[in-house]
Amino acid sequence: MGELEAWYREAKSVADFYVVYIREAHPTDGWQVQANVRQGVLVPTARSEEDRAQAASKCAKELKISIPVLIDNMNDEVERAYRGWPDRIYVVAKNGMIGFQGEPGPRGFRPLDAKAALSKMTAGP
Repeated sequence: MGELEAWYREAKSVADFYVVYIREAHPTDGWQVQANVRQGVLVPTARSEEDRAQAASKCAKELKISIPVLIDNMNDEVERAYRGWPDRIYVVAKNGMIGFQGEPGPRGFRPLDAKAALSKMTAGP
């Protein structure tokens, strides 16, 4: 998140940034990975929007995310529309056009590629 946080601080005057918290990729009652156990990232599957909001808040606090966090609904509409699982970066123009669609994370989580796309979109004629 470091690269993304730095980019957010640099470009938030020309673009709106949001993290959308979707369903947990590795819940304790689902597909838990050992890295999460070692790091203490232990989050159960959300059963309500309140559960998801609490998990998102904990995530933002522990990862020191200053970017505003939105929460997907329990029908996972944002996650399904943007194929956001487990994580993904998008740059969306004000007119709704997709200017950049990153590859699925974590390997495809490349803030610098998204930054270049945003620079191109906001460059003057």
